[in-house]
Amino acid sequence: MKPILNFLRGRLASFRPAISGWVYVLRTQPNAWVHGLISLGVFALSIWVQLDRRDWILLLLTVALVWLAEFFNTAVEVVVDLASPRQHKLAKHGKDVGAGAVMIAAALAVLVGILLLGPPLLARLSSLL
Repeated sequence: MKPILNFLRGRLASFRPAISGWVYVLRTQPNAWVHGLISLGVFALSIWVQLDRRDWILLLLTVALVWLAEFFNTAVEVVVDLASPRQHKLAKHGKDVGAGAVMIAAALAVLVGILLLGPPLLARLSSLL
């Protein structure tokens, strides 16, 4: 029994760095709050239009992609700042590429959102009018 408890404690302890990462991103990245508010809005809209399960899966994967891009971009920025405290052309390029990845993910999310939510939203709104 003791080895199992030690195993479970170890697994729980492994969540601490992940939670610390979440807290860091939310405290230091204003765009994370934008992603959060938009995510909540999209989820609420998806519930309202009664999105089907397959569309929910696509939506959740797309939202996760945006969050992953934001987290990786934050990690790149932190590591670049550590490695290059002074401004350097290559450091700027590294940060710009990370930001570009977030932009690609966000643009994809907008397109997926329009394709998934557009038709049921129009149908729901036209039934109200």
